[in-house]
Amino acid sequence: MAAEANRVEALAGAAIAFDLDGTLVDTAQDLIGTLNWLLAQEGLAPLPLAEARPFIGRGARWMIERGFQAANAPLAPAQVQPLFERFIDHYTGHIADESRPFPGCVEALEALKAEGAKLVVCTNKLTGLSKALLDALDMTRLFEAVIGSDATSAIKPDPRHLQTAIVAAGGAMDRAIMVGDAATDAGAARAAKVPLILVSFGYTEVPAAELNPDILIDRYDQLPEACLRLLTACGT
Repeated sequence: MAAEANRVEALAGAAIAFDLDGTLVDTAQDLIGTLNWLLAQEGLAPLPLAEARPFIGRGARWMIERGFQAANAPLAPAQVQPLFERFIDHYTGHIADESRPFPGCVEALEALKAEGAKLVVCTNKLTGLSKALLDALDMTRLFEAVIGSDATSAIKPDPRHLQTAIVAAGGAMDRAIMVGDAATDAGAARAAKVPLILVSFGYTEVPAAELNPDILIDRYDQLPEACLRLLTACGT
């Protein structure tokens, strides 16, 4: 009973911020599918999923630029915005064709929420697209707020993005955790001095283990215990 009480005390009121693409939801097929549609519209060959997967995580503009570079058709700055607008239009209509939460994700989030944690999404995806995706997957109900790239003054890896998300969740920085998959998440957490959990199965150009997270998890059933360990270390 004492252990259970300590667990509830540690998690109650703690703010846990989550990256979206590659952390909560496996969105690669829909995102890369839209990128490949855009490449085809420009007369270029599609990219293999495995090659383009690491391009996800810094927002659609970055992915478009990296995608066209990988297709041997680097873009001039003036070309990016029109392509971005076409990308968003197409992606909006296909946002959850193949995208699904990673195995065990919803159950882990429900467990954390049931024990009083405040969950928030902190993503470089646009807020409207993020909410549309979460709505389609019945996941919006799990979060206090969704803070996308257009809802903050600076995006990850800038710490202000994470700080904005924690405040929006009603949490405090000294009892917060960042859960992500890539260097943008690691950079934001370290700059904000927030403990970092990374998943090993996400989208990253640098392997998650090499980003030196406080805890690296391979499955979502490991997440509640990882959060408890870090929050207990921080003090309740």
